[in-house]
Amino acid sequence: MSGLAAELPVPDFYRSENAARFSYGPDAGALFARAAAWREQHAISPARADRARVHLLLIDLQKDFCFPEGSLYVGGRSGRGALDDSDRLARFLYRNLPAITEVTATLDTHFPFQIFFPAFWSDAQGRPLTAHREITAAEIRSGAVRPNPDLASWLAGGDAEWLTRQAEAYCAELERAGRYRLYLWPPHCLLGSAGHALVGVVEEARLFHAFVRGARSAIELKGTEPLTESYSALSPEVLTAHDGSVLGSRHEALIETLLAADALIVAGQAASHCVKSTVEDLLAEAARRDPAFSGRIYLLADCMSAVVVPDPDVPDADKSGAFLFDFTPEAEAALARFAAANVHIVRSTEPLSAWPDFPRG
Repeated sequence: MSGLAAELPVPDFYRSENAARFSYGPDAGALFARAAAWREQHAISPARADRARVHLLLIDLQKDFCFPEGSLYVGGRSGRGALDDSDRLARFLYRNLPAITEVTATLDTHFPFQIFFPAFWSDAQGRPLTAHREITAAEIRSGAVRPNPDLASWLAGGDAEWLTRQAEAYCAELERAGRYRLYLWPPHCLLGSAGHALVGVVEEARLFHAFVRGARSAIELKGTEPLTESYSALSPEVLTAHDGSVLGSRHEALIETLLAADALIVAGQAASHCVKSTVEDLLAEAARRDPAFSGRIYLLADCMSAVVVPDPDVPDADKSGAFLFDFTPEAEAALARFAAANVHIVRSTEPLSAWPDFPRG
Protein backbone atom coordinates (compact mmCIF):
# COMPACT_ATOMS: atom_id res chain seq x y z
CA MET A 1 0.00 0.00 0.00
CA SER A 2 1.07 3.57 -0.60
CA GLY A 3 1.85 6.09 2.11
CA LEU A 4 -0.98 8.10 0.49
CA ALA A 5 -3.62 5.45 1.20
CA ALA A 6 -6.86 7.02 2.40
CA GLU A 7 -7.27 7.12 6.16
CA LEU A 8 -9.66 4.59 7.61
CA PRO A 9 -12.30 5.21 10.27
CA VAL A 10 -11.46 4.18 13.81
CA PRO A 11 -13.17 0.80 14.41
CA ASP A 12 -16.39 0.96 16.41
CA PHE A 13 -15.00 -1.33 19.13
CA TYR A 14 -12.43 1.30 20.16
CA ARG A 15 -13.22 3.35 23.26
CA SER A 16 -11.08 6.38 24.16
CA GLU A 17 -11.94 5.99 27.83
CA ASN A 18 -10.06 2.68 27.89
CA ALA A 19 -6.83 4.65 27.43
CA ALA A 20 -7.27 5.79 31.04
CA ARG A 21 -8.10 2.34 32.46
CA PHE A 22 -5.13 0.55 34.02
CA SER A 23 -7.06 -2.72 34.11
CA TYR A 24 -8.17 -2.68 30.47
CA GLY A 25 -6.95 -5.46 28.21
CA PRO A 26 -8.08 -6.53 24.73
CA ASP A 27 -9.84 -9.74 23.77
CA ALA A 28 -7.40 -11.16 21.22
CA GLY A 29 -9.85 -13.75 19.96
CA ALA A 30 -12.53 -11.16 19.28
CA LEU A 31 -10.01 -8.91 17.53
CA PHE A 32 -8.92 -11.77 15.27
CA ALA A 33 -12.54 -12.48 14.35
CA ARG A 34 -13.15 -8.81 13.49
CA ALA A 35 -9.93 -8.48 11.49
CA ALA A 36 -11.05 -10.57 8.50
CA ALA A 37 -14.21 -8.51 8.04
CA TRP A 38 -12.29 -5.22 8.41
CA ARG A 39 -9.72 -6.35 5.84
CA GLU A 40 -12.45 -7.27 3.34
CA GLN A 41 -14.60 -4.20 4.01
CA HIS A 42 -11.72 -1.79 3.35
CA ALA A 43 -9.85 -3.87 0.73
CA ILE A 44 -6.65 -3.88 2.78
CA SER A 45 -3.75 -5.76 1.26
CA PRO A 46 -1.30 -7.84 3.33
CA ALA A 47 1.87 -6.22 4.62
CA ARG A 48 4.02 -8.40 2.35
CA ALA A 49 2.63 -6.46 -0.65
CA ASP A 50 3.84 -3.07 0.57
CA ARG A 51 6.25 -1.36 -1.80
CA ALA A 52 7.26 1.21 0.81
CA ARG A 53 8.19 -0.44 4.12
CA VAL A 54 6.85 1.75 6.93
CA HIS A 55 7.93 0.70 10.43
CA LEU A 56 6.22 1.97 13.59
CA LEU A 57 8.47 1.82 16.65
CA LEU A 58 6.60 2.02 19.98
CA ILE A 59 8.97 2.69 22.87
CA ASP A 60 8.05 1.50 26.38
CA LEU A 61 4.30 2.14 26.24
CA GLN A 62 3.83 0.20 29.46
CA LYS A 63 1.34 0.55 32.27
CA ASP A 64 3.88 1.74 34.85
CA PHE A 65 4.68 4.71 32.60
CA CYS A 66 1.25 5.42 31.15
CA PHE A 67 -1.15 5.50 34.11
CA PRO A 68 -1.25 7.48 37.36
CA GLU A 69 -1.57 4.09 39.10
CA GLY A 70 1.80 3.08 37.64
CA SER A 71 4.98 3.44 39.64
CA LEU A 72 6.58 5.93 37.22
CA TYR A 73 3.75 7.77 35.48
CA VAL A 74 4.85 10.08 32.67
CA GLY A 75 2.26 12.77 33.15
CA GLY A 76 4.17 15.71 31.70
CA ARG A 77 3.48 19.16 33.04
CA SER A 78 -0.25 18.85 32.35
CA GLY A 79 -0.61 15.64 34.36
CA ARG A 80 -2.49 14.09 31.42
CA GLY A 81 0.59 13.32 29.32
CA ALA A 82 0.75 9.58 28.70
CA LEU A 83 -3.01 9.07 29.07
CA ASP A 84 -3.72 11.33 26.10
CA ASP A 85 -0.67 10.08 24.19
CA SER A 86 -1.96 6.49 24.29
CA ASP A 87 -5.37 7.49 22.96
CA ARG A 88 -3.90 9.54 20.11
CA LEU A 89 -1.46 6.76 19.22
CA ALA A 90 -4.12 4.04 19.08
CA ARG A 91 -6.29 6.21 16.85
CA PHE A 92 -3.30 6.98 14.60
CA LEU A 93 -2.57 3.28 14.10
CA TYR A 94 -6.20 2.44 13.28
CA ARG A 95 -6.56 5.30 10.78
CA ASN A 96 -3.29 4.51 9.03
CA LEU A 97 -3.38 0.74 9.30
CA PRO A 98 -3.03 0.11 5.52
CA ALA A 99 0.13 2.25 5.30
CA ILE A 100 2.06 0.74 8.23
CA THR A 101 3.97 -2.39 7.33
CA GLU A 102 5.37 -3.46 10.65
CA VAL A 103 5.08 -2.57 14.35
CA THR A 104 7.77 -3.16 16.96
CA ALA A 105 7.11 -2.49 20.65
CA THR A 106 9.92 -2.28 23.19
CA LEU A 107 9.38 -3.23 26.81
CA ASP A 108 11.47 -1.78 29.60
CA THR A 109 12.20 -4.91 31.62
CA HIS A 110 13.72 -4.92 35.10
CA PHE A 111 14.43 -7.02 38.17
CA PRO A 112 14.31 -5.86 41.82
CA PHE A 113 18.03 -5.04 42.14
CA GLN A 114 19.42 -2.87 39.35
CA ILE A 115 21.90 -0.02 39.54
CA PHE A 116 19.17 2.61 38.98
CA PHE A 117 16.87 1.33 41.77
CA PRO A 118 17.12 2.40 45.44
CA ALA A 119 17.38 -1.25 46.53
CA PHE A 120 20.83 -1.41 44.93
CA TRP A 121 22.22 1.29 47.26
CA SER A 122 22.73 2.25 50.90
CA ASP A 123 24.21 5.25 52.68
CA ALA A 124 27.30 5.30 54.90
CA GLN A 125 25.26 3.96 57.82
CA GLY A 126 23.80 1.12 55.75
CA ARG A 127 20.36 2.70 55.40
CA PRO A 128 18.54 2.30 52.06
CA LEU A 129 18.31 5.25 49.70
CA THR A 130 15.12 6.68 48.24
CA ALA A 131 14.06 7.27 44.65
CA HIS A 132 14.25 10.52 42.66
CA ARG A 133 17.79 11.51 43.45
CA GLU A 134 21.07 11.48 41.57
CA ILE A 135 24.21 9.62 42.58
CA THR A 136 27.66 10.86 41.58
CA ALA A 137 31.05 9.20 41.40
CA ALA A 138 32.27 11.65 44.05
CA GLU A 139 29.65 10.42 46.54
CA ILE A 140 30.79 6.85 46.08
CA ARG A 141 34.47 7.78 46.44
CA SER A 142 33.71 9.64 49.67
CA GLY A 143 31.76 6.71 51.11
CA ALA A 144 28.54 8.73 51.37
CA VAL A 145 26.78 6.06 49.31
CA ARG A 146 27.72 2.53 48.31
CA PRO A 147 26.20 -0.49 46.61
CA ASN A 148 24.30 -2.78 48.94
CA PRO A 149 27.03 -5.30 49.98
CA ASP A 150 24.42 -8.07 50.19
CA LEU A 151 24.24 -8.07 46.40
CA ALA A 152 27.93 -8.83 45.84
CA SER A 153 27.43 -12.57 46.32
CA TRP A 154 25.52 -12.89 43.05
CA LEU A 155 26.53 -9.71 41.18
CA ALA A 156 30.27 -9.74 41.79
CA GLY A 157 31.28 -13.26 42.80
CA GLY A 158 31.24 -12.21 46.45
CA ASP A 159 33.65 -9.29 45.91
CA ALA A 160 31.96 -6.24 47.47
CA GLU A 161 35.04 -4.07 46.75
CA TRP A 162 34.81 -4.90 43.03
CA LEU A 163 31.14 -3.92 43.07
CA THR A 164 31.93 -0.57 44.70
CA ARG A 165 34.74 0.13 42.24
CA GLN A 166 32.44 -0.74 39.37
CA ALA A 167 29.65 1.53 40.64
CA GLU A 168 32.10 4.43 40.91
CA ALA A 169 33.51 3.75 37.44
CA TYR A 170 30.00 3.54 36.02
CA CYS A 171 28.95 6.90 37.44
CA ALA A 172 32.20 8.46 36.27
CA GLU A 173 31.61 7.18 32.73
CA LEU A 174 28.07 8.54 32.68
CA GLU A 175 29.34 11.92 33.83
CA ARG A 176 32.11 11.87 31.22
CA ALA A 177 29.68 11.01 28.39
CA GLY A 178 27.38 13.85 29.42
CA ARG A 179 24.05 12.28 28.46
CA TYR A 180 22.82 11.43 31.95
CA ARG A 181 23.90 11.21 35.55
CA LEU A 182 22.86 8.13 37.48
CA TYR A 183 19.29 8.78 38.62
CA LEU A 184 17.46 6.52 41.05
CA TRP A 185 13.98 5.63 39.83
CA PRO A 186 11.26 3.94 41.83
CA PRO A 187 10.94 0.23 41.00
CA HIS A 188 9.12 0.01 37.66
CA CYS A 189 8.41 -2.38 34.82
CA LEU A 190 9.41 -5.37 36.95
CA LEU A 191 9.17 -8.52 34.88
CA GLY A 192 5.98 -10.36 35.79
CA SER A 193 4.26 -7.32 37.30
CA ALA A 194 1.08 -5.70 36.01
CA GLY A 195 3.02 -2.51 35.29
CA HIS A 196 5.31 -4.31 32.84
CA ALA A 197 2.48 -4.93 30.35
CA LEU A 198 1.67 -2.77 27.36
CA VAL A 199 -1.15 -0.26 27.76
CA GLY A 200 -4.39 -2.06 26.86
CA VAL A 201 -5.44 0.22 23.99
CA VAL A 202 -1.94 0.09 22.48
CA GLU A 203 -1.87 -3.70 22.71
CA GLU A 204 -5.34 -3.78 21.16
CA ALA A 205 -4.32 -1.62 18.19
CA ARG A 206 -1.05 -3.52 17.74
CA LEU A 207 -2.84 -6.89 17.63
CA PHE A 208 -5.56 -5.62 15.29
CA HIS A 209 -2.92 -4.31 12.89
CA ALA A 210 -1.12 -7.66 12.95
CA PHE A 211 -4.31 -9.66 12.34
CA VAL A 212 -5.60 -7.41 9.55
CA ARG A 213 -2.32 -7.13 7.67
CA GLY A 214 -0.71 -10.51 8.41
CA ALA A 215 2.21 -8.50 9.79
CA ARG A 216 5.01 -9.33 12.15
CA SER A 217 4.44 -7.59 15.47
CA ALA A 218 7.69 -7.84 17.37
CA ILE A 219 8.34 -7.30 21.06
CA GLU A 220 11.85 -6.31 22.13
CA LEU A 221 12.94 -6.41 25.78
CA LYS A 222 15.40 -3.84 27.11
CA GLY A 223 16.93 -3.05 30.48
CA THR A 224 17.59 -6.47 32.04
CA GLU A 225 21.33 -5.94 32.67
CA PRO A 226 21.76 -5.20 36.41
CA LEU A 227 24.87 -2.99 36.24
CA THR A 228 23.95 -0.60 33.43
CA GLU A 229 20.97 1.44 32.31
CA SER A 230 19.25 0.96 28.95
CA TYR A 231 17.35 4.11 28.12
CA SER A 232 17.93 3.45 24.44
CA ALA A 233 16.29 0.45 22.81
CA LEU A 234 19.47 -0.04 20.79
CA SER A 235 22.23 -0.13 23.37
CA PRO A 236 22.93 0.09 27.12
CA GLU A 237 24.43 3.33 28.39
CA VAL A 238 27.75 1.63 29.23
CA LEU A 239 28.93 -1.59 27.58
CA THR A 240 31.99 -2.61 29.60
CA ALA A 241 33.02 -2.71 33.26
CA HIS A 242 36.12 -1.08 34.71
CA ASP A 243 38.01 -4.37 34.31
CA GLY A 244 36.95 -4.86 30.69
CA SER A 245 34.23 -7.42 31.34
CA VAL A 246 30.94 -7.10 29.47
CA LEU A 247 28.00 -5.25 31.04
CA GLY A 248 25.69 -5.35 28.02
CA SER A 249 25.64 -5.40 24.22
CA ARG A 250 24.17 -3.41 21.35
CA HIS A 251 20.97 -4.72 19.79
CA GLU A 252 22.38 -5.24 16.32
CA ALA A 253 19.38 -7.14 14.93
CA LEU A 254 16.97 -4.35 15.87
CA ILE A 255 19.33 -1.71 14.47
CA GLU A 256 19.41 -3.53 11.13
CA THR A 257 15.62 -3.89 11.06
CA LEU A 258 14.99 -0.22 11.75
CA LEU A 259 17.59 1.04 9.27
CA ALA A 260 15.99 -1.10 6.54
CA ALA A 261 12.72 0.86 6.71
CA ASP A 262 11.70 3.32 4.00
CA ALA A 263 10.09 5.33 6.79
CA LEU A 264 10.43 4.90 10.55
CA ILE A 265 7.70 6.38 12.76
CA VAL A 266 8.59 6.69 16.45
CA ALA A 267 6.33 7.21 19.48
CA GLY A 268 6.50 6.27 23.15
CA GLN A 269 7.60 7.20 26.64
CA ALA A 270 9.35 9.14 27.72
CA ALA A 271 10.34 11.91 25.32
CA SER A 272 12.98 13.06 27.81
CA HIS A 273 14.61 9.66 28.28
CA CYS A 274 14.01 6.45 26.32
CA VAL A 275 12.66 8.05 23.14
CA LYS A 276 15.42 10.65 23.23
CA SER A 277 18.20 8.09 23.72
CA THR A 278 16.87 5.71 21.08
CA VAL A 279 16.70 8.44 18.44
CA GLU A 280 20.16 9.69 19.42
CA ASP A 281 21.54 6.19 18.89
CA LEU A 282 19.70 5.85 15.57
CA LEU A 283 21.15 9.12 14.33
CA ALA A 284 24.66 8.13 15.43
CA GLU A 285 24.32 4.83 13.56
CA ALA A 286 22.92 6.58 10.50
CA ALA A 287 25.83 9.04 10.50
CA ARG A 288 28.22 6.10 10.23
CA ARG A 289 26.29 4.09 7.66
CA ASP A 290 23.57 6.08 5.87
CA PRO A 291 23.41 9.81 6.65
CA ALA A 292 20.24 10.18 4.56
CA PHE A 293 18.36 7.91 6.96
CA SER A 294 17.66 10.80 9.36
CA GLY A 295 15.23 12.16 6.76
CA ARG A 296 13.26 8.91 6.92
CA ILE A 297 12.53 9.25 10.67
CA TYR A 298 9.19 10.71 11.79
CA LEU A 299 8.64 11.52 15.47
CA LEU A 300 5.02 11.68 16.68
CA ALA A 301 5.50 14.66 18.98
CA ASP A 302 1.94 14.44 20.32
CA CYS A 303 2.36 10.76 21.28
CA MET A 304 5.16 11.21 23.82
CA SER A 305 5.63 13.21 27.02
CA ALA A 306 8.47 14.20 29.34
CA VAL A 307 9.13 12.87 32.83
CA VAL A 308 7.91 15.38 35.41
CA VAL A 309 8.05 14.49 39.11
CA PRO A 310 5.60 16.45 41.30
CA ASP A 311 6.97 17.71 44.61
CA PRO A 312 5.45 15.43 47.28
CA ASP A 313 5.83 18.12 49.93
CA VAL A 314 3.51 20.56 48.15
CA PRO A 315 -0.23 20.25 48.95
CA ASP A 316 -2.38 18.99 46.07
CA ALA A 317 -4.19 22.30 45.78
CA ASP A 318 -0.89 24.10 45.14
CA LYS A 319 0.87 21.53 42.93
CA SER A 320 0.56 23.41 39.63
CA GLY A 321 4.16 23.99 38.55
CA ALA A 322 5.59 22.53 41.77
CA PHE A 323 7.98 19.86 40.53
CA LEU A 324 10.79 17.97 42.23
CA PHE A 325 12.27 17.24 38.80
CA ASP A 326 11.07 18.50 35.41
CA PHE A 327 12.74 17.01 32.34
CA THR A 328 10.59 18.94 29.85
CA PRO A 329 13.50 21.21 28.79
CA GLU A 330 15.59 18.13 27.97
CA ALA A 331 12.79 16.74 25.81
CA GLU A 332 12.28 20.06 24.02
CA ALA A 333 16.00 20.47 23.39
CA ALA A 334 16.22 16.95 21.99
CA LEU A 335 13.36 17.57 19.55
CA ALA A 336 15.08 20.75 18.39
CA ARG A 337 18.35 18.85 17.81
CA PHE A 338 16.54 16.10 15.94
CA ALA A 339 14.75 18.60 13.70
CA ALA A 340 18.11 20.25 12.93
CA ALA A 341 19.41 16.80 11.94
CA ASN A 342 16.62 16.48 9.32
CA VAL A 343 14.30 14.30 11.43
CA HIS A 344 10.64 15.12 10.80
CA ILE A 345 8.66 16.25 13.84
CA VAL A 346 5.02 15.47 13.06
CA ARG A 347 1.66 15.04 14.75
CA SER A 348 -0.58 11.99 14.80
CA THR A 349 -3.59 14.05 13.71
CA GLU A 350 -1.97 15.08 10.43
CA PRO A 351 -2.61 12.88 7.37
CA LEU A 352 0.42 11.00 6.12
CA SER A 353 -0.03 12.75 2.78
CA ALA A 354 0.91 16.03 4.52
CA TRP A 355 4.10 14.64 6.05
CA PRO A 356 7.21 15.90 4.24
CA ASP A 357 9.01 13.35 2.05
CA PHE A 358 6.82 10.47 3.25
CA PRO A 359 7.17 7.53 0.82
CA ARG A 360 4.40 7.35 -1.75
CA GLY A 361 4.70 3.63 -2.35
